[in-house]
Amino acid sequence: MAPRARVRAPELTGGGGWLNTGGNDLTLADLRGRIVILDFWTFCCVNCLHVLDELRELEGKHRDTVVIIGVHSPKFVHEADHRAVVDAVERYGVHHPVLDDPELATWKQYAVRAWPTLVVIDPEGYVVAQHAGEGHAHALEALVAELEAEHGAKGTLRRGDGPYVPPEPVPTELRFPGKALLLPGGTFLVSDTTRHQLVELAADGETVVRRIGDGTRGLTDGPPERARFSEPQGLAHLPDGTVAVADTVNHALRRYDPATGGTTTLAGTGRQWWQGSPAEGPAREVDLSSPWDLAWFADRLWIAMAGVHQLWTYDPEAGTVRAAAGTTNEGLVDGAADQAWFAQPSGLAAAADRLWIADSETSAVRWVERDGEGFVVRTAVGTGLFDFGHRDGDAEQALLQHPLGVTALPDGSVAVADTYNHALRRYDPATGEVTTLATDLREPSGAVLVDRDIVVVESARHRLTRLRLPEEAVRVEGVAHRTRRAATEIAPGTLRLDVVFQAPAGQKLDTRYGPSTRLLVSATPPGLLARGDGAGTDLSRELVLADGVTEGVLHVSAMAASCDDAPENEYPACHVHQQDWGVPVRVAEGGAARLPLVLAGMDEPS
Repeated sequence: MAPRARVRAPELTGGGGWLNTGGNDLTLADLRGRIVILDFWTFCCVNCLHVLDELRELEGKHRDTVVIIGVHSPKFVHEADHRAVVDAVERYGVHHPVLDDPELATWKQYAVRAWPTLVVIDPEGYVVAQHAGEGHAHALEALVAELEAEHGAKGTLRRGDGPYVPPEPVPTELRFPGKALLLPGGTFLVSDTTRHQLVELAADGETVVRRIGDGTRGLTDGPPERARFSEPQGLAHLPDGTVAVADTVNHALRRYDPATGGTTTLAGTGRQWWQGSPAEGPAREVDLSSPWDLAWFADRLWIAMAGVHQLWTYDPEAGTVRAAAGTTNEGLVDGAADQAWFAQPSGLAAAADRLWIADSETSAVRWVERDGEGFVVRTAVGTGLFDFGHRDGDAEQALLQHPLGVTALPDGSVAVADTYNHALRRYDPATGEVTTLATDLREPSGAVLVDRDIVVVESARHRLTRLRLPEEAVRVEGVAHRTRRAATEIAPGTLRLDVVFQAPAGQKLDTRYGPSTRLLVSATPPGLLARGDGAGTDLSRELVLADGVTEGVLHVSAMAASCDDAPENEYPACHVHQQDWGVPVRVAEGGAARLPLVLAGMDEPS
């Protein structure tokens, strides 16, 4: 067994306190003898939600030796609200202790730079590994087995029940509903996300007519009492009178037939899409990644593919899916559809000539429209990953905070479910103005028009709320925010960027078909870098900072593929590790000349 660096794990501290522990505070001393995995996450981040799903199997298999601790580390101001963290822990089925760290105290102690990041602490209290991004479940499984053997032999492993204490369930008809759709008969179909069901409500928006799905997480077709979903979200009418469902955590599209109550699968394999997988083909043979919302536009079903920052389309006649817009890079870049960048698109609404998009991580409203034979992407409101707030007025300076839904209005404007501002906003392309229609909504995630009213999905109040569209908008005093992370100080001149990747035990880099690593670097503003941006295969690179630019954001995207290192195995299992970082930086004398970003392993600079 190769020797590992021994770095004592810093204590776990967070101003919001502990959740899922029965009211008890935890310390590392309480956890001594157990293998501890810290999951630094924030509930806006779809990659963090992917990691929660990746950890479920490990959590169940090693429940007597492993303790997973979620360290909630907010990006948006709303995510620092303790009540919102409590809601998110229930909403996403987090069944382990969570430390609410609104001031990023533990994040800073562990020098974390990205959501999500996993840190492994051995039974003696030492940090032995760090992993950023998704796709590390196999590496964690191998490391846990190694640590169990090592510390079992030393007598330093303690087995037994962990500190998780489930909260008391709360009875409501809906639980964190995601989206709603008006059915032809005047009833509402609602995605009851946390209960893994669809619910049909009467025209009053309250009375339950029918539940679709047995309420158990799964991917099963059939009648209402047998069907299973996993955190469904978006809903859209199809031309044949059925309803398409974005079955988000199953990475699938489902079809619900209101006439029969039956559910079938339209697209997806149940597996998550990874870089290098096909991005088009027969719908049931292509992997998807966290489809979040759906809309029928330009003779296709458009899919907000939040998990890979793209828009895809489904063609029901051909039975195919394909990537239609976005490069998989996370950010805000307009232009030709195949060159645009998105950041977790989560809401779609079709108008006559535009497909409106709630691009949640850039706090933006954007749209797709035809451009000759293709499509082009444009931005109405929003500037990028790190600026957000609640500010009305001219769209160029207006601010939103992580919107999840958009609804096309009859006058050509669009209503925005401004989720983390607890508000319903409106953008009018005729005037270029943003206004506020309603406040005091609790995490609105979508809305549907009913005559002169708009029915809002109040996700964190577990209900539909009917509002009369006002003649005049509410006036809200402007508030602007930036992401809560402090900037990293870097020295002027040359900056050494090192993406640290160590293949998991028993694996090696996969070089059978060429380079197995990829690095893409860019900056906001672009003028921050005089040299060093662009794509390459080396995970280390020298960046030259431009004179006169004192702050900005470095955007770094890294990928590495590793395979089982067993020469006798003709078909070794291979795994892709990937992560995007957005690192706020400030150029200052005395700043760091090296920027290490850990993809997997431990940073051990020479």
